[in-house]
Amino acid sequence: MSRRVVRQSKFRHVFGQPVKADQMYEDIRVSKVTWDSSFCAVNPKFVAIIVESGGGGAFMVLPLAKTGRVDKNHPLVTGHTAPVLDIDWCPHNDNVIASASEDTTVMVWQIPDYVPMRNITEPIVTLEGHSKRVGIITWHPTARNVLLSAGGDNLLILWNVGTGEMLLTLDDMHGDLIYNVGWNRTGSLLVTTCKDKHVRIIDPRKQQVVAKNFEEPIALQEMDTSNGVLLPFYDPDSSIVYLCGKGDSSIRYFEITAEAPYVHYLSTYSSKEPQRGMGFMPKRGLDVSKCEIARFFKLHERKCEPIVMTVPRKSDLFQDDLYPDTPGPEPALEAAEWLAGKDAAPILVSLRDGYTPVKNRELKVTRKNILDNKPPVGPCRSHSTCDANFSRPSLEDLLEEIRSLRHAVQAQEKRISDLENKLCKFTNGTA
Repeated sequence: MSRRVVRQSKFRHVFGQPVKADQMYEDIRVSKVTWDSSFCAVNPKFVAIIVESGGGGAFMVLPLAKTGRVDKNHPLVTGHTAPVLDIDWCPHNDNVIASASEDTTVMVWQIPDYVPMRNITEPIVTLEGHSKRVGIITWHPTARNVLLSAGGDNLLILWNVGTGEMLLTLDDMHGDLIYNVGWNRTGSLLVTTCKDKHVRIIDPRKQQVVAKNFEEPIALQEMDTSNGVLLPFYDPDSSIVYLCGKGDSSIRYFEITAEAPYVHYLSTYSSKEPQRGMGFMPKRGLDVSKCEIARFFKLHERKCEPIVMTVPRKSDLFQDDLYPDTPGPEPALEAAEWLAGKDAAPILVSLRDGYTPVKNRELKVTRKNILDNKPPVGPCRSHSTCDANFSRPSLEDLLEEIRSLRHAVQAQEKRISDLENKLCKFTNGTA
């Protein structure tokens, strides 16, 4: 008689549990747009949810602690002229979030630590370059202000949010709709899935596909699930991948190892109601005192329900084996360094004493002087622009106008800052 050998793993008994009713976010009109993104993004400060909105696209941002019933007049983040399709928090600034829309634009927003009195309607910067709807956005994991967007035009565009400019445009790589995009840990490579059934690994700076036609998979896992889209979430600290089926009511999780058979089924969290979207908390936002290794934010039709994944432990001490140092909020590189070819691993922080989010850090956008971009050298393409008598402003006139505009902008920025400080004092009850 043979004995079945049980594989040893500290994550074998991970279990999921929903929070109590008073810790959920109620009365939220979750977006009904048909799209394959997660519709929810979370960080240690906020939970953001794409919501129904008349006359354009919108999403809602709630402080993490503001649970319970949400006021029907709670301010929204509005500005897109068509539905919002994807949102993503900046990994290096918990008050900055990007949104992608059917209106072909990407917008980047600064969210205050206090709850604003009115809708937030003015983004820090609007990024325009796609010709069709933008359905995917994802921040670079280690370089400051680098954001990637993917659109229905089958283009990948990398942006420097700090200057509002395109860094790279990756075209002619996808002949069909891009389904998903992900970075590797250092941000040197990215992977895409596409409607043409190819997985591509791309070096964005070389603008080359470095791997595409994979042969036999090293592991194949049959999924007993509905035909809905699977939303994958990977935790590199524990090597666990969580699969959440959109329209499904379960979360399946697997441990990934370097040895065959590589993929090891752990368990399934099941509930009665299907999920319309899902948010995944970064590791620094978890409660280490309760051995919490993952927290999901499950979207229902009218609410958001946090689900906590825990490893059962008897000791109250910090569990070093569950919490290796994890990526913190500081970028390892500047955008220019990464573009020039430099790579760096994330800057790690310890969770031994928990994690305290830093205060609001303003993202300043400094657009490059258009005069720094010299016109290309080459033959004239039209007589009108090469006519010696063609009237054009002098360089001195342009520089003077730029100086004047810069002074006006600085004056308005100071006025806005003063008003925000007064509003903050007022909302805190000190005025």
